[in-house]
Amino acid sequence: MKTLHKNKRLHLFFIHILLLSGFSVYSQQDTTVLKEETTTKIDSLYREDQFFFSFTYNTLQNKPSRMAQNKFSTGFSVGVLRDMPINKERTIAFASGLGLTYNNYIQNLSIQGSSQKALYAILEEQYQTNKISQLFIDLPIEFRWRNSTYQSHKFWRVYGGVKGSYLLYDRTVFDGDSGKSIIKGNKDFNKLLYGVYVAAGYNTINLYAYYGLNPLFASAKIEDKNIQLKALNVGLIFYIL
Repeated sequence: MKTLHKNKRLHLFFIHILLLSGFSVYSQQDTTVLKEETTTKIDSLYREDQFFFSFTYNTLQNKPSRMAQNKFSTGFSVGVLRDMPINKERTIAFASGLGLTYNNYIQNLSIQGSSQKALYAILEEQYQTNKISQLFIDLPIEFRWRNSTYQSHKFWRVYGGVKGSYLLYDRTVFDGDSGKSIIKGNKDFNKLLYGVYVAAGYNTINLYAYYGLNPLFASAKIEDKNIQLKALNVGLIFYIL
């Protein structure tokens, strides 16, 4: 009887050990699966989708003779970009987005008359105000490199691309000795501008530069010569996740 009782206890002991071992293995497998699923989920959602805004100092290239910018001309942009990684580490990507840009150019190119028939001249007289203001809707497409990881959003980046801009609103103001002239919707402006840009830096604050590939004006002339002004805007761009 003692032997039978002892065998039963051993039998129950081994069953207990087997059950515990099975539970342990199952728990380890379950934990491993959860870890893999968590890692995969984090990696699959890792994108650098960003809101951005920029401040620029605006200059004009290809200026006619005697034309000059005599005050600080500024610009402001805001928008959003959708990130599309193309490598496993997600350090290389394309991005596209939508934005708005407002630019001012303060200079001595007089624009008077009307929106349908504007007259252009280089100012020799004294004046209080002479500026061009424009509002665009932007469609940027860019190629991206960064050394980011999903654990940290502080990283080095170089983003470069092309941007198409459609003119939504324009206003020119001249206020001088001969009077004040304000023109809106000048038909001589190019409705569609396009250019190249680059942004580079670390973390939130980055240097930014944009160069326009086509002129601001489509048909404006001074003394039968086309005005071929192009934009070169440099400043800072800020990215916010």
